Amino acid sequence: MTTFDADPADADPRDYLAEPARERATCSPWVAGLPHCVGGTTSGARDLSWLTRRLRRTPYLEGLPREVGVLSAISFCVALGFGIVAPAIPLFAKSFGVSVLAASAVISVFAFVRLISATPAGFLVNRVGERRVLVVGLAIVAVSSALAGLANDYTMLILLRGVGGLGSAMFSVSAMALLLRVVEPHQRGRAAGAFQGGFLLGGIAGPAVGGIVIGISLRLPFFVYAVTLGTASLVAATMLSHTHLRDRDPEGSVAAASADDKVLTLRHALGNRAYVTALAINLSNGFASFGLRSALIPLFVVESLRLGPQWSGYGLLASATMQGALLLPAGRMADTRGRKPALILGTGASVIGFTVLAITTSVPIFLLAMSILGFGAAFLGSAPAAVVGDVTGGRRGGPIVSTYQMMSDFGAVLAPLIAGRIVDTTGSFETGFLVGTGVLAVGFLLALSMPETLKRHAGSSPTMADELSKSSLGESWSEDEAESLKLPPPQGAADE
Repeated sequence: MTTFDADPADADPRDYLAEPARERATCSPWVAGLPHCVGGTTSGARDLSWLTRRLRRTPYLEGLPREVGVLSAISFCVALGFGIVAPAIPLFAKSFGVSVLAASAVISVFAFVRLISATPAGFLVNRVGERRVLVVGLAIVAVSSALAGLANDYTMLILLRGVGGLGSAMFSVSAMALLLRVVEPHQRGRAAGAFQGGFLLGGIAGPAVGGIVIGISLRLPFFVYAVTLGTASLVAATMLSHTHLRDRDPEGSVAAASADDKVLTLRHALGNRAYVTALAINLSNGFASFGLRSALIPLFVVESLRLGPQWSGYGLLASATMQGALLLPAGRMADTRGRKPALILGTGASVIGFTVLAITTSVPIFLLAMSILGFGAAFLGSAPAAVVGDVTGGRRGGPIVSTYQMMSDFGAVLAPLIAGRIVDTTGSFETGFLVGTGVLAVGFLLALSMPETLKRHAGSSPTMADELSKSSLGESWSEDEAESLKLPPPQGAADE
């Protein structure tokens, strides 16, 4: 019987798939449904804490591997800490007597370093493993934040924030890569939704706590952020130490692999139309939903709608509430109906939301538009990541994941600059929102024409039993299925 060590470079999951189903069914009830549940118990199962057990009983995590709950808790800690420290950063920078531009640069340097560090972080994941990069990345952000709180001048502050951007890139890339390797293909949508749910809840709670902390001291939020990140790093180091990773899906990925069949290269992934679509959608989502919306909404509410600044917060709350309510059904739809319908729904709703924003003249229409954007965000938070997981097929694909995440960061950095220029030139917020509509429309059109990447039997939802049954019976995909999914060529076929 084959078991997996901490980083199973040589273990072959096909050994596990070849085991009798009745033997796998004897797993401990604590870990029922986990892909690595073999022979009754696992070392990781014996280490489950009360927190993990409680997390797995929630509707978001029911039936998912415990690692999804751990990673969701980590994402909550990260978002909570960032929400606490974010309002304090420009104020703390201004306390050193610098200009507004210099104070804003402290925020920009974090995003810029995170952006340029994503690709190296992806290669590092392939070289040393997801968990090591995850723990070290969280630790880097924690330590740099604590030192930033002790900074005595502006130069030290901006340098330490840049170091924090490096750690953030390491965390985000490794966490997503790990998430996609610990779940089954038919769980990827729900897992990505749960992971995003942790960020969403932390992002809502963080600013509320941050207002109280800032009132005590401008330095205190940095130390609180360091504590939340240190806690997340400790959780990752202890609760993910025995995580069992997949080397590939039972029936392969939707893109051809490299020669060793355990690592998928970025070059191969870029030849897959579904992956390119996921990149384009994540770019458009980062540009419109993150960058453009964050830059324009507060100004639009005050200068165009003539409302108090608190109404931008109410609008964002309406969007976050809708997104949180739909994360679970959106992920489930991506896992049952397919990635393509979820992407079409998410991009389509986002296009409608920005179009409604462009014609908004009253509070009810504004709140409606923000709710529609939240609806779209729920589907775009899970389906594109699930496509990336289908492309990697359970293999290590650090650069593939990092390129995917880099698209969103690039869009978020670029959008405020373009939107600000448009509004300054035209004097129209509506034009800025319509630019977001156009960018998202490109993703919508690509989603309409992309091939479906969720592999399943016709007329049934995908289950582990389906995968095992098809593998054991030696069934093969039809020529149409193989062409649309771009499955790897049969063994012995000529290499590319």
